Amino acid sequence: MVDVTLICVGKLKEKFYQEGVAEYAKRLKGYCKLNIVELAEQKLPKNPSLGEIQGALEKEGDAIRAKIPPNSSVVALAVEGKLRSSEELAAMISTWSHNAAKHLVFVIGGSYGLHPSIKAGAWAALSMSPMTFPHHLARVMLLEQIYRAFKIQEGSEYHK
Repeated sequence: MVDVTLICVGKLKEKFYQEGVAEYAKRLKGYCKLNIVELAEQKLPKNPSLGEIQGALEKEGDAIRAKIPPNSSVVALAVEGKLRSSEELAAMISTWSHNAAKHLVFVIGGSYGLHPSIKAGAWAALSMSPMTFPHHLARVMLLEQIYRAFKIQEGSEYHK
């Protein structure tokens, strides 16, 4: 069974997001060993300067790197990442599962995204959409897409 880790900046506070994450985590139990790591988002003033944002992203990047297991392939979620269909994501996960890496790690940044070093060091960069979504909703959407990818791989009717 594959090991999939989600490293997420920011804690889920809203019950509806928590319930969505719990539902897909339950569904994924038969397909992968899922580990969700929540990291604290750096506190910034109301109108932060570019330097303050960069400093926060650097601290979050350090915290992310500390949680990436050895022998991992990292997928960074980033607005400038590649848009992929559900079928393409399923193929990407299938390709990875035949790779030497032991863990597949998806990283979701906080309100200001990810530090450039995290994106640069990633095996792949993935964009959910050119639209803007709350990063907490992105977590639910990503888990659904990972679940869908496994269902596509098995030929299930879930993906229509």
